[in-house]
Amino acid sequence: MDTRRSFIKKSAVLIPAISVANSVFSKEIMQEKMIPVVISTWNHGLPANEAAWQILEKGGWSLDAVEAGVRVPEADPEVITVGYGGIPDANGKVTLDACIMDEKGRAGSVTFLESIKHPISVARLVMEITPHVMLSGDGALKFALQNGFKKDNLLTPKMNAEWKKWKKEKKAFSSKINIENQHEDNHDTIGMLAIDSAGRISGACTTSGMGFKLHGRVGDSPIIGAGLFVDGEVGGAVATGSGELVMKTLGSFLVVELMRNGKSPSEACEEAVRRIAHKIPDYQNHQVGFIALKKNGEYGSSCIQPGFNFALKTNAETKLVDVEAWMKTL
Repeated sequence: MDTRRSFIKKSAVLIPAISVANSVFSKEIMQEKMIPVVISTWNHGLPANEAAWQILEKGGWSLDAVEAGVRVPEADPEVITVGYGGIPDANGKVTLDACIMDEKGRAGSVTFLESIKHPISVARLVMEITPHVMLSGDGALKFALQNGFKKDNLLTPKMNAEWKKWKKEKKAFSSKINIENQHEDNHDTIGMLAIDSAGRISGACTTSGMGFKLHGRVGDSPIIGAGLFVDGEVGGAVATGSGELVMKTLGSFLVVELMRNGKSPSEACEEAVRRIAHKIPDYQNHQVGFIALKKNGEYGSSCIQPGFNFALKTNAETKLVDVEAWMKTL
């Protein structure tokens, strides 16, 4: 027969075990509510997220979701910083950059690609059927055409008129942002991160780059570790804005490593912005925004200037989130 003393001893062992079990159960419930989840940069992320969600809600792979998602702004001529209808470079050419990455660390990228409406899909094909990570320029175009992609004229009449106006006025190229009008300026890369119901995280990033950039310029968006980085054991991050600043600090890789070392997504993004502010003398003349997603579904963001936002979609909500800026007042 158990004595009162032995009963107390057994209870002392049992209660912590129950507490641990309840804690694990609570985390599982929380994760169920947060996953699947998709986040993407700027307000054109809202329709992009909807396309991604059609795959995620059916239990599909996050890689398929992010590709489908960013293809939406790539094909939208009203989004003048991504794909078809993008602002041309100084030579009047629309040149595109994109990359994609999955939970296993596989990655594909294209840079300086002309005449192909969906560079993200070419980047995925680079990842899946070649031993390489990045193809560029004429080589990327040849690869795309050999694999069934068709040429499109990406320069819309509206953007052709804007280029001719810019050329006539002989404006000097500048990578500095128009802070008062940044939503209509040239820093609206779409980056997307998604976690599917199986816990797999993937990311995609695609852009037409800075408007009227020097012919041949490539930004951070197609560079693994700069514009996008995913680690299936930790989470992922994407960047948008002045790519040169992100390249100089390997911003997305930095965010993921900070999350690996215990920082929340918001804390990690803020530290990446702080790193830019510390390292780049004229950072205040630029906009950079980061979004990040941990493997458990927790998300966060930070940016240099006010005005940046990101789109979020989960089982519970769909919304556009305004991000608190490093420079809170202009």
